[in-house]
Amino acid sequence: MQKSILITGGAGFIGSHVVKLFVEKYPHYRIINLDCLTYAGNLENLKEIEGAPNYAFEKVNILDEAALKDVFNKHKITDVIHLAAESHVDRSITDPLAFVKTNIIGTVNLMNTAKSFWEQYENHLFYHISTDEVYGSLDDGGFFLETTPYDPQSPYSASKASSDHFVRAYANTYKLKTVISNCSNNYGPNQFPEKLIPLCIHNIKNNKPLPVYGKGENIRDWLYVVDHARAIDVVFHEGKAGETYNIGGFNEWKNIDIVRLLCQKMDEKLGRTAGSSAQLITFVKDRAGHDLRYAIDASKIQKELGWEPSLQFEEGISKTIDWYLENEQWLGNVTSGNYQKYYESLYANRG
Repeated sequence: MQKSILITGGAGFIGSHVVKLFVEKYPHYRIINLDCLTYAGNLENLKEIEGAPNYAFEKVNILDEAALKDVFNKHKITDVIHLAAESHVDRSITDPLAFVKTNIIGTVNLMNTAKSFWEQYENHLFYHISTDEVYGSLDDGGFFLETTPYDPQSPYSASKASSDHFVRAYANTYKLKTVISNCSNNYGPNQFPEKLIPLCIHNIKNNKPLPVYGKGENIRDWLYVVDHARAIDVVFHEGKAGETYNIGGFNEWKNIDIVRLLCQKMDEKLGRTAGSSAQLITFVKDRAGHDLRYAIDASKIQKELGWEPSLQFEEGISKTIDWYLENEQWLGNVTSGNYQKYYESLYANRG
């Protein structure tokens, strides 16, 4: 095995797609999936590759320093792709300390473990996956660049911004070889249905309300998760140490327009009367500190590393809906009591 790569958060939404890509594309690599299997982590996401000879799973929390050291020693870890994180903004508002622990302290634990285990840093890479939310809100137009000053507006984005700063500080202070990427909103198969797109698909199918914050005017840049996994692959292998790469879909949509598109496509796929699902749209009290707009300028990774999205948004949405409709058992397993109570509380706060 040329490399033994630790992928943290590998049972989660984005992480599972990265793990599958690396296991299948690089049989000469050893891929170690480290995940503590919180509500958003699900080994069903990896059933296609669970028996692969170059794959192993370790149920470990990145806050457990001793367990991390054991994993590094056991598998002789050569590189880290770090995706493990608390990632839902709403949850960060109600429990910010959980985000401080996992996203900041967990990241520092990982780097400390790597730093103590690796003798020659230049032969190893610590790749930290972050978010465009660290840049704040684009209220006056423009796009996020790699040089955009950080201006996090939620406990979630503040925790990710802090972890980004720690990664850069460790690169500067200890000469750890690092790279960071900041990505826009992902969508696609295996996403836990607390997020907008899978939540809407699930609720439309079951004729439940579709909660939309405020007036639905908030704008996000959307990227198909498989394209993000491809970008991570490119950055890991071709990215320049010490650099940051913004990853986006060149694909801005207002939240309300996405919900209406989902209603239209679901009506078509379920054979319902056109416009019937749109009647489920329910405007609720806006999220505290809700950023107006995110938009990534991904020209750097496109020009320097040759990556670009492979799917247009409507094609990706159609594939995503088909996946959820074809995987009802997966959806039922992950939604059994985990998120319904939270979203039911939103319906009581209709705008």
